[in-house]
Amino acid sequence: MIDVPNNAHGFSLRPYSLDDCAELAHIANDRRISQWMSARFPYPYALADAETFIRHTMNDEPRNHFLIEVDGAVAGGLGVTPHAGEILGVAEFGYWLAPPYWGRGIMTQAARVFARVALRERGLRRLEAHVFSINVASMRVLEKCGFTKEALLKERYIDRDGIIFDAILYAKLASEVDSI
Repeated sequence: MIDVPNNAHGFSLRPYSLDDCAELAHIANDRRISQWMSARFPYPYALADAETFIRHTMNDEPRNHFLIEVDGAVAGGLGVTPHAGEILGVAEFGYWLAPPYWGRGIMTQAARVFARVALRERGLRRLEAHVFSINVASMRVLEKCGFTKEALLKERYIDRDGIIFDAILYAKLASEVDSI
């Protein structure tokens, strides 16, 4: 469990468990979620996908992925994918939230808390987030969390319908953690 100070939105951040499989599969099987996610996030999202993902997260030490829970229900997730080799200390930062919870400030607060934990407690020096250029809501979350827009990556993504999009690269450094 990750402590969420001043939690005005009443959510929790906790590790996934196998008990979450059915609810995760149900809520993640929404095209509005998957449309701006990496192709690693399947659509349709089946029970087997949830089981595979949760088993994978349970092998991470320390845990890299956390479930966002609101009023006892699965509401979304967020996590980091740490890199190795010459980019050791850098991690991809990602998140998603189910539509019933959009526009309530939950994702911004959850991302802010998790970014702080990742940069302060995990020994990471840099978090990076690549966002579809059309996904204004996700860019706004990152900006509210103190991430800096660093680059426009032309024609980086092909969405699930075959349409090519630019990506925006955002980053947050450990040296900036007090501004989260």
